[in-house]
Amino acid sequence: MTRFFALCCAFVMLSSGCQESAEAPRAASSLSPTGTVLPTPESFSKQHPSFDSYWYQGKAELTRYSLRQARYGEVHDGEAVLIFVTEDFLSKLQVKQEHGESKDALSVLKLNAYRRFFTGIYPYTMMTSSFTPTGGAATLKLSSTIQEWCGQVYSQINRRSDGLHALLHSYFQDDADHKMVLPDATLEDGIWARIRIDPGRIEEGKQEIVPGLDYIRLRHKALRAYPAVVTRKPEARTELVDHPITALEIDYPPLGRKLVIYYEPDFPHVIQAWEETEGPFRTTAVRTHAILDDYWSHNSVDDARYRDALGLTH
Repeated sequence: MTRFFALCCAFVMLSSGCQESAEAPRAASSLSPTGTVLPTPESFSKQHPSFDSYWYQGKAELTRYSLRQARYGEVHDGEAVLIFVTEDFLSKLQVKQEHGESKDALSVLKLNAYRRFFTGIYPYTMMTSSFTPTGGAATLKLSSTIQEWCGQVYSQINRRSDGLHALLHSYFQDDADHKMVLPDATLEDGIWARIRIDPGRIEEGKQEIVPGLDYIRLRHKALRAYPAVVTRKPEARTELVDHPITALEIDYPPLGRKLVIYYEPDFPHVIQAWEETEGPFRTTAVRTHAILDDYWSHNSVDDARYRDALGLTH
């Protein structure tokens, strides 16, 4: 049985801002509306410098990013939130363990990656959940939803012994509903949690990777692994971050797409920014706020004021 508090989360969706230049995050603490000091990853990691002490303290890490999302040939303002938290996971059923004892329960670092942006009059709301074992094994499960005023799509991938079992639902005629089994491959959506667990274990070089599910659906690409090249760049420089930082670059030559995730080289490997380029279009996200909090306990009307501590606007 993994650590007890991972059983307590009843997770709630959070929301998804604007400059492509770096915005300085709050490096020490953030005040809640009640005056309570909410720790940031920087301050929390000073008290809890190891993986176990940081991630098994009964809190989730919530980070808000100013988003500039490329869509329909233009770049749209929005915000993104990355919600990292550990929980116990039933590896056979591939769902959260909420009660009872199970021999196949293991600890995962869950990421709910949320984005919200507007295209003209109507919003896009997107969230991808990934479940990655904290012991270093490959990501076991992904689920992704995209909602906008034309309709919604849903995707799910479960890693099984015989490959990646994928389920797709869509209101688009050409996408429609599909079930398929793909050969085993790296999942791009799982790389974010692997950075937080141990970035040094991420394999570099040429490999087959399934691109992010939101990219697959927004661009109407076939769901499969594509040839990619992964490169780690220490001491990288970008206008998105105000200091040298480690960059993990994932380049997909057949797609003309490149994803670069900028993270701190030292534990807890905070993700400061990312950018995605495809042809002339560039999506960027820059960290603006970050806190650790048991947000599932703050679900009353009065607790809505806690959103201010995270800088949420939508």
